[in-house]
Amino acid sequence: MALPKLSEGAIAAILQGDSSSKPTLQVINIRPINTANGPPRYRLLMSDGLNTLSSFMLATQLNSLVDDNLLATNCICQVSRYIVNNLKDGRRIIIIMEMDVLKPADSVHGKIGNPQPYNDGQGAPQPAAAAPAPPPPSKPAQNSAAPPLSMNKGLSKPFGGGGAPNTPGGSQSKVVPIASLNPYQSKWTIRARVTNKGQIRTWSNSRGDGKLFSIEMVDESGEIRATAFNDQADKFFSLIEVNKVYYFSKGTLKIANKQYTAVKNDYEMTFNSETTVIPCDDSSDVPMVQFEFVPISELENKNKDTLLDIIGVCKSFEDVTKVTIKSNNREVSKRTIHLMDTSGKVVSTTLWGEDADKFDGSRQPVVAIKGARLSDFGGRSLSVLSSSTLMINPDLPEAFKLRGWFDSEGQVIEGSSISESRGGAGGGNTNWKSLLEVKNENLGHGEKADYYTSVATIVYLRKENCLYQACPSQDCNKKVIDQQNGLFRCEKCDKEFPNFKYRLILSANIADFGENQWITCFQESAESILGQNAAYLGELKEKVW
Repeated sequence: MALPKLSEGAIAAILQGDSSSKPTLQVINIRPINTANGPPRYRLLMSDGLNTLSSFMLATQLNSLVDDNLLATNCICQVSRYIVNNLKDGRRIIIIMEMDVLKPADSVHGKIGNPQPYNDGQGAPQPAAAAPAPPPPSKPAQNSAAPPLSMNKGLSKPFGGGGAPNTPGGSQSKVVPIASLNPYQSKWTIRARVTNKGQIRTWSNSRGDGKLFSIEMVDESGEIRATAFNDQADKFFSLIEVNKVYYFSKGTLKIANKQYTAVKNDYEMTFNSETTVIPCDDSSDVPMVQFEFVPISELENKNKDTLLDIIGVCKSFEDVTKVTIKSNNREVSKRTIHLMDTSGKVVSTTLWGEDADKFDGSRQPVVAIKGARLSDFGGRSLSVLSSSTLMINPDLPEAFKLRGWFDSEGQVIEGSSISESRGGAGGGNTNWKSLLEVKNENLGHGEKADYYTSVATIVYLRKENCLYQACPSQDCNKKVIDQQNGLFRCEKCDKEFPNFKYRLILSANIADFGENQWITCFQESAESILGQNAAYLGELKEKVW
C-alpha cells in the first residue's frame, strides 16, 4: 500500500505565517525533555520531504501517543492544529495541539527522501505554494512549554503574531492564547470568559488570617484557573462576573495542583499587585465552558477521587437534609440527585449548600457538572465541590441529544445504579455488619472512615452533657462562653451575641445479639431518636433548672 505523500514546503509555510494548513509530515526523531514539575514534554524533529525542523513540541495532552508507541520515529502524521510561539531570542517553537498518525513506524522503511535542515535565514523552496513574507515576530511567549488543551475545541482564528490585537488602554502587550501561557513570560494579556467563580473563603492559623476566591476562565485555545488573595480578593471579587469576558494581564503563573481542580492546564494563575482586569465588550467569539464528558457507564473504571465532567438527566432526587461538618462544626445543606445517561446507568450525585437548596428536579432537567469528584462510597458516586461548575439544562449539543433520548425512550427505563454498595456480610446492596463483626474487624480504627449498616437496640442514653449552647450564626455551631453579663461569646466568630441556640450531641449504647457499642449522635439523628427538637429540650432544661 502506497505511503501518504508528505506536504513538501509545509515547514517553510508554517514558519512564514500559514496557520490554516493541515500538513502531512514524517517524524524523524523524538526527544524527551526533562521537566522539574508536571508531565514530561517531547520535542520532535519532523520532515515535510523537503526540509526538516527540530522546533516541533508535542502538547502534553498528546503524550499518550508516545506512551502507547503510536508516535514513533519514521511514522507519518497529519498535524491538524498547531500554535507558533515566538521566543525572546527570535527562535520559534511549533506547539502541536492535534495530530493523527496516518502510517505507523513499522509500515515505513526509514526516512522518506533526502530532506535538508530548514534555514530560517535563507528560506527554502516553496513548491507547494508561495508563502507571504514573514511578519516581524511578536513576543508573547518566552518558553516552548504549553499547557494541555481541550481537544474538542478548535481555533477559529490564529493567535499570536503581528495580527493579535492590542489590549485596551494602549498597552503594548499583545493578546495571547491561554494555551501559550507559561511561568517564563513577563508581559502578556489574555481575553477570556469567566466560567466559574467561587465565594470568598477565609482562613486563620498561626501565620495569620487571610481570604481568597478562585475563578476559572476559558478562551478558544484552552482554560486556566486563577486565585486572588487578600487585597486582590477585595479588589476583584465584585468586578468579576460569571459568563462575562475580560482582559487579564500580569498574573503570576505556577505549576497547577491537579488535586483540587479539573481544569485542563499545567499551570494556574495568581493575581498580584500588578494584575489588571478590564471588561471586554466584544465577546461573541469567546467560547463558554469546555466539557470533556465521561459516560456514566465508564465511572466504574475510573480511579477514586478523580475530578471529571458528567452529564445526565435527573431521573430522581431526594429532599434536602442538614449535616454537620465535623472539621468546623458547621451545618450545611445536602441533597442527593440521581443522574442517568443514554447508557441506562444511574449515578448518585451529592449537591451541597446553595446548590442543594435551590435545585429543582421536578421537571427532570439535564444536569451538566464540570469537576465532580468521584467517590467509591456506596459503589460509585459523585460529589459537587466548591470548585465545580453546575449547569441546569445547558445550551450544549450533548444536552439536546440527551433530552431527546430521555423524552422518547429514556424516561420509561428504570436504569441500573452504579451507586449501590457492593459486598457486605449479607450480600445485596447494603454493607450489613453485626456489632461483633465491627469489633473483630476493627472498623473505624484505620486511617480512613469505614461505612456499614447494623440493626441494634438502644439500651442506654447518657443524659449528661447532651445539650450545649451554640453560636446562633447560621453557619457556626461552636459552643459559646457565657460572659455572665447577658452576652455569649463565640471564639470562632470572635463575636458576642445576646442569645444562643441549643445543639444536641447524644451518647448512646446500642446492642445486638452478640455485642454492644457506644455511638455518638449529632443534631439530626439525636432529634430523631428523642422525638423532640433541641430547642424544645433546651426550654425544658431551663424550666427544670
